[in-house]
Amino acid sequence: MKKILGLVAFMTIATTAFTYAQSKTDVALNQVLTAYYDVKNALAADKKDVAIEKAKVLSAKVNAVNHKDLPAEQHKIFMEQAAVIKSKSAQLAGSNDIKTQRKAFEGISYAMIKTLKSLKFNSQTVYVQHCPMAKASWLNEKENIENPYYGSMMFDCGDVSETIKSK
Repeated sequence: MKKILGLVAFMTIATTAFTYAQSKTDVALNQVLTAYYDVKNALAADKKDVAIEKAKVLSAKVNAVNHKDLPAEQHKIFMEQAAVIKSKSAQLAGSNDIKTQRKAFEGISYAMIKTLKSLKFNSQTVYVQHCPMAKASWLNEKENIENPYYGSMMFDCGDVSETIKSK
């Protein structure tokens, strides 16, 4: 009986520790998602200087994720996509040309979409939106279209291609 109780106690502690580690990682990943939205919102508002600063924050948030607690397959996906996000964020932050920034954002978006779908960490509903003119997708915290690829020229161009419910 003592062995069974000991085993149950051990399993409870192990499960709690894993859940706690996973929840800390989820919090950090949601901070990455919020930083991504900030970049998207700056580009949708045609604010290239704000986009530069927000891309730097996004890269820092990606670096702050404690990815070592992720299961092996998720860890692999995170590391691959984090490299893309950081590289494209550096490209975006290194340019004063909004067209170049938007092209870099496209790479960030596809990496974020893949990361979100693979790791399923979102604490709120996320909308995958697509612009047929840009032939590109992005994530949005709102269902209303806010096109980061054309900004004020075609602010509401696009549609919701997928809804990812909160975890």
